[in-house]
Amino acid sequence: MATTTDPARRAEALDAPTDRTDVSGVREPSRFPYRTIAMGTVGSTLLMLAALGAGGILIRDPVLGHGPLSWIRYGHGQILATALLYVGFGLVVWAWVRLGRYVLARRIGSKPVLVAAACWMAPLLVSPPLFTRDVFSYLGQGAQLLHGLDPYANGPAELEVLPDVVQNVHELWQTTPAPYGPLFLLVAKSIVGVTGNNMIAGVIVTRLVLLIGLGMTLWALPRLVRHLGGRLPVALWLAVASPMMVIHLVGGPHNDLLMLGFLSVGVLAALERRHALAIALVTVGMLIKPTAAVALPFLVWMWARHLPGPSLWRRFVKAVLPSLAIFGALFTAGTWLSMGSFNLGWIEGMQAPSLITNWLNFPTGIGEIFYTLTNLVIGVPSSPFVTVMRVVAWLVLIVVLVRLWWLARHGGTKTVYWMALALLAVPLLAPPTLPWYFTWGFVILAAFAWQRRQLAAVVGISVFLVLVYYPTGEQALYDWWFMAGVFAASLYAAASLLRPDPLGLVAAWRKPRETADRSGHPDLPQERGQ
Repeated sequence: MATTTDPARRAEALDAPTDRTDVSGVREPSRFPYRTIAMGTVGSTLLMLAALGAGGILIRDPVLGHGPLSWIRYGHGQILATALLYVGFGLVVWAWVRLGRYVLARRIGSKPVLVAAACWMAPLLVSPPLFTRDVFSYLGQGAQLLHGLDPYANGPAELEVLPDVVQNVHELWQTTPAPYGPLFLLVAKSIVGVTGNNMIAGVIVTRLVLLIGLGMTLWALPRLVRHLGGRLPVALWLAVASPMMVIHLVGGPHNDLLMLGFLSVGVLAALERRHALAIALVTVGMLIKPTAAVALPFLVWMWARHLPGPSLWRRFVKAVLPSLAIFGALFTAGTWLSMGSFNLGWIEGMQAPSLITNWLNFPTGIGEIFYTLTNLVIGVPSSPFVTVMRVVAWLVLIVVLVRLWWLARHGGTKTVYWMALALLAVPLLAPPTLPWYFTWGFVILAAFAWQRRQLAAVVGISVFLVLVYYPTGEQALYDWWFMAGVFAASLYAAASLLRPDPLGLVAAWRKPRETADRSGHPDLPQERGQ
């Protein structure tokens, strides 16, 4: 293949699939991975069906109700549904890993990855919530705003209307204020204004609205890849077709998906030197999910780099002043539009998720370890240990963020890299840590170049981050036998990207059957597997 210096043609060449040469030297043309896509689609369909009994089900189900299918919601029926759900999850992961091997071997381009992601997401658009119940909180907080109540002052329990909306909010969030940006509360208010007390319609419409963020991310990724040096099929496989996107952000669903759309397009705008637009887009993302604010100081460095002048600090001042003006204007307008006043209650509301305590959050886990060791000697409460470690972690996080921001001062693609690491540092060190929070920086990092072993690690982490919560949305982190299975499944999935069937489990199952076939039909040639 001839080389080219044109970035667009080079990206196109990297995106194109290549023929595969087998060990006999015969070139085998690339094929569309129909079976792999079908496998994931079957798995996703099983997830959707099993979620009727094992997912984030409603208190009162208007579909199953007390009819002949209601058994799936209780007792042995729910156990069967849970088992079926994990089978579906396994098929989705298996298909995703197979698709990843094809991408890494350059046997397929971007189109099959996009088709796979669409097929795997489609059944989940009408599914009950998976591995979370957050969408019920979104609707409850939107209902508060719709009926003239302040979601930043009290929880949905204060509502005296829309009983189905209120009763399905998780008990932990019934009386806690909303931690989301005011613009997202306006979105939730609009959804409840359309769907009312119909929870099924509310969940489906919420998913469809959040798909706007997915569309923005899909539009930005090819352009981000050209700037950041990755391969588009790999980036799409990582950021769009992964279980984190398909199951958590879409199947959940989670408003992080909408924020990520504005973040992705904002970063792209900064790379293309449209800095005012970049600040505006990421500010809108912050009004949806406040975490997007972490990216704003990094965008200022990117603006400063593209300004004339020898002095870094003078260029920084020239960039930071218009950035603050744009941020202030949009923040004020967005808050006023959403809340009807300059309501900053979301700042205090952000403390509500810290009620979640588990070892997925690194400082919380360290505090629990120290508590356990101390408790072997003397009986003490656990809260002081966790509180102290969380305070220490906040201080460490501040140092890390400042350090990453300073490393980013020269602008360019490295600034985007440090920014993505900063977005990953926040869920790692700041409580709480919820699995889908890691998508904040991960979607941007997907556009960079990756090594095969790094991708294998991402596979293992992705599987782990889905399975650490039960399909109902309750945490599984202290079910140690279950977690042992989660660790094993995650490691096996990671190893499978590097080597198909790493433990020989599939080969061992096939061998007796193939031996029997050959003994019954000695003239039949042995079929060579892919």
